[in-house]
Order: sequence, then C-alpha cells, then structure tokens
Amino acid sequence: MTEKPRFFITTAIDYPNSRPHIGTAFEKLGADVQARYRRMEGFDVFFLMGNDENTVKVARRATELGQEPKPYCDDMARQFKEVWKALDISNDDFIQTSEERHHIGCRQFIQKVYDAGYIKKTKYSGLYCNGCESFKTEKEVEDGKCPIHKTPIIRREEECYNFELSRFQDWLLKYYDEHPDFIQPESRRNEVIAFVKDGLLDVNITRTGENWGIKVPFDPEFTIYVWFDALINYITGIGYGTDEDRFKKWWPADVHVIGKDITRFHCQLWPAMLHAAGIPVPKVVFGHGFVTIKGEKIGKSAGNAIEPMDIIEQFGSDAFRFYFLKVCPFPSDGDFSWKHFEEEFNSHLPNNYGNMFSRVVTLVASYYDGVLTGTAGLAPQSISGIANYSELVAEFREHVEAFRYHRALEILWLSILTPANQYIEANAPWKLVKTDKEAAKQVLFNMVQPLRVASILLKPFLPKGTEAIYRGFNFEKPWEDVSFADATTPGVQKDDLRILAALGADGKVTPVYPRIKLEK
Repeated sequence: MTEKPRFFITTAIDYPNSRPHIGTAFEKLGADVQARYRRMEGFDVFFLMGNDENTVKVARRATELGQEPKPYCDDMARQFKEVWKALDISNDDFIQTSEERHHIGCRQFIQKVYDAGYIKKTKYSGLYCNGCESFKTEKEVEDGKCPIHKTPIIRREEECYNFELSRFQDWLLKYYDEHPDFIQPESRRNEVIAFVKDGLLDVNITRTGENWGIKVPFDPEFTIYVWFDALINYITGIGYGTDEDRFKKWWPADVHVIGKDITRFHCQLWPAMLHAAGIPVPKVVFGHGFVTIKGEKIGKSAGNAIEPMDIIEQFGSDAFRFYFLKVCPFPSDGDFSWKHFEEEFNSHLPNNYGNMFSRVVTLVASYYDGVLTGTAGLAPQSISGIANYSELVAEFREHVEAFRYHRALEILWLSILTPANQYIEANAPWKLVKTDKEAAKQVLFNMVQPLRVASILLKPFLPKGTEAIYRGFNFEKPWEDVSFADATTPGVQKDDLRILAALGADGKVTPVYPRIKLEK
C-alpha cells in the first residue's frame, strides 16, 4: 500500500489573557480550510494549534483574577477549545506551552543552541513594548508608541542572554533567494527582505525575576523569554524532545499560518533559531491579513472585540465560516459589519445554494415519490453557462492552495451556482411538472449535478451544510471519501436518483440555511 504524502500545518499560538475574538478565529479558519482540503486530496494531515502561556501578561491576568497561572491557563485552554470546536476547526492537537512536553523540548532546544555557540550573556538596553513582549528598533516606533498596540514604548535595561541573530543576516538573505516561496504572500516577502537588509540586532531571549515560565537549563536564575519559548511549540507539539520518531515524521512544517504582524519573528528569528540548532526550516510561512471593524484593528484595548460565539450561537458555524472566507481576503485585510454579514449570507446561501437544494428535493418528493426512475446509468445534461468542470476544479484548487479562498468561492458562485439557478428559473420545473412530467424530471435530474459538484468543492469551507445537501441524495461515492477529482466529471447514477433528505409534515425539506434577519 502506497504511503500517503504528509502535510503538517500550524497556526500561531494565542495569548490566553482574554477569550478569542473574530480576528483570532479568522486565522484558524484559513488553516482549517487548508487542512480539510489536503485530507480530501489524500494527504496524511497533522494540524496543530495551541496557546502561548509562558508570558508576563498571562501571569498578570491570573493574578488580577486571584488565580495561580497554571489553573488559569488550563481553564482558558478549555474555553479556547470550546470555541474552536463550535467553529468546526479540525485541529489534531492543541498544545499549551505550560505543558511538560513543551518544557522538555524547549529546554533541550535552547541548550542545543547554547552549545553551538549562538547564545551569549550580556547586558541589554533597548526600546520595549509590554504588549508585544519584545524589543523594538528605532524605525519600528511611531511617535514614541508601538505601532501595533498604540501604547508608549519604554526603555528597558537588563542582564540577559542574547541569541546572536545578527550573525544570520547573510544566511537568511541567501535562504530567501534560494527559496522564493518560503514567505507568502509576495508583499510579506518584500517587507521581510527589506527589514533583514537593513541590519539585524541580537535578540534578548531571557528575563529575570519571573517565577512563571521555563527556566534556562544552563542558568536557572533566568527564564526563557516569550518568543524564543513560543516559537518552539511548532516542534514540541509533534514530539521534539519527547518523541523523536513522531518529530521526524512531521517536521519540517509544510506551512505556518500566522498574522502579518508577527511575520518578522517567523521569517527571521525562527529560521535562524532552527538553523542554529541544526534543524530544517519550515517550507512556507503564510502571513494573513487582519479582520477590521470600520477599518480599525480588533482588540480588547480598542473595545471593539466580537467573540465568535456571538455569531455561531445565533446563526451556526457555516454562517460564520462563509462570511469570513468569502468576504475577507485571507492574504489581505477584510472588514466586518453585521449588515454586510446579513446581506452576504442571505444572498449566497439561503437564496442560492440552499434554495436550489430545497426546490429540487421538494419537487422530487412531491411529484415523483422521491425517486427519479430511469436515471440509473445516466449522466445529467449540461447546463448553459456552466464551464467545463475539470477546468473549473483546476482553477478552484489553485486558489485554495494559495489561500485565496475568496477567489475560489467567487468562481464557484459565478461559474456553477448562479448559472444553475438561472437554469431552474428559466425552466420552472414547478410549472413544467404539471404539463410535461418527463421533461420536468430531466430538468430536476440536471440540477442535481451542480449541487453535487458545489457540495464537494465547498466541503472544506462549510462542513455542516454541504454534508446535509450531499447526503440528501443517494450518490454512489460516500461523503467521507469524496475528493476534488470527483467534481471534475458528471456524476453517473449507479441506481435511480433518490431523495434521502428528511421531509417535514408539509412535504417540504427543512432549509439547510434559513434566512437570517438581524434586529437594528
């Protein structure tokens, strides 16, 4: 039996000093679509997420609540996992950096880099942002404030251990040149290269006077600083330091999915750290854009945070997933508003994809006793306006693999669902069935093909509704086994097409996507 190709994908780990907001969820959605798609394509996928817990701000938040850091972190991890489960995120593991497996691997890693001669004890003075928990260069400071948190920068001086990042400038530039796909999208790559060419500073990787966190193995008076600790989760989460065989199976990562604001750490510091430890560099770092509200970045300090559960509990996970994947371009920024959310959802799901399914099922159930006899062995007739399915799937796949999810969804609606709805409106089978039942049957049978193809292509995006629609018919290929290749050719029925969707007492199918109406 041929071994499956493997695909290891990660997201950035989150500070659990507050619950996740819709901007945090945007990243997880983007990674989840990629993981689900790769599984459909036959990959052995490992999808890692987690929380970044060994930070001053987390310990401070626990103290504010009168708790010890570890119980606080464990409870926040539970809350994060509940949100990701409600959003149908299909991660395979969730690492907490307060876990022993992370501590073991982190201590092993820093010792390895120290033994290689890249860590030196020194006194460090620099401009520091408490929000980022990192030092800033003069060029990164805007009007004396952090450009991300908008809080004043302070000057901080302390005895510390430095990672000699400056020694890796030439190596990094050479690596970027030899691996042009390492940093994506292209705009992020250009930013990183310009920054590295401008010169790199050594990085403070320890702090003193902190009881919470991981002690430096070669000098326990110091605690490992947040970024040197946090980045290592990508390898401790797959066994580095605790399960060497598992680590070798999955590393290097195929893609790190991260926010554009932390591209510098992932594309400069992280590859240099790995190279210093003699470990291969991840294949791709993808820096996605932000979700904004009225053009403003979402955050607790801004007072505009919306929690994912505010949307999911009212309208379901598919509604949440659809809006952010369709409206917000993953490689760049997208804005959220409740009005736009209502308009986009109703226009594309209840009024289009969902309504098409309801019409076909209700008519087949009402006029044909749920079975279109004589359709076994037949392929549906083509519908005017729908392009060649093979070409369409190839283009769709290309956009998905490049994280251009909004473009993939635009193509699907433009090239399949909109022409299919125009076809059913033009042929009006609800009228035709009363005068020519055989002709109406052909129209309904033809309509099932775009529903089948759309459901397969939408599976990584909308896992709940697509399954309900696909399982509403007796398609030969089981839902759990479908791949994008199954969408490239017309689906010939092995048996007569049969409706399997449950019907209500009125003989109509319950809408998969009911319309929503938001109060003002």
